[in-house]
Amino acid sequence: MSNYTIKNLREVDDAAAGRDLSQVQEARFAMGALDAEATGLCLQRVKPGKRQAFAHRHDQAEEVYVVLAGRGRVKLDDEVREVGPMDAIRVAPRVVRAFEASDEGLEILVFGPHHPKDGEIVQDDVWTGHA
Repeated sequence: MSNYTIKNLREVDDAAAGRDLSQVQEARFAMGALDAEATGLCLQRVKPGKRQAFAHRHDQAEEVYVVLAGRGRVKLDDEVREVGPMDAIRVAPRVVRAFEASDEGLEILVFGPHHPKDGEIVQDDVWTGHA
């Protein structure tokens, strides 16, 4: 393995398309494409006026989300916050998180340490009560 890897994130396969979620989002998980051993990286795009297909949390991984383009809201446990370009959001492991795009859409870069089988999808509608 090389000491470095260069990969355009838009060329990474869209995992959302493979799971029939493409009507609401794109998710390009780049860890494998970059040959990364310990760092997770994902380019996400939430389509205009849509919410991510599900919320999630982690047992161990702290994540940082950086809004690259667009505007929207992030749901962090019971709190909803407005986000826009170049906002960086650090999320502790057990916090349930999900994003919603405004009419212009929302593009986010996500990174953090990779821990196998660390993520948990939250099945509840976390946006209930937050129109």
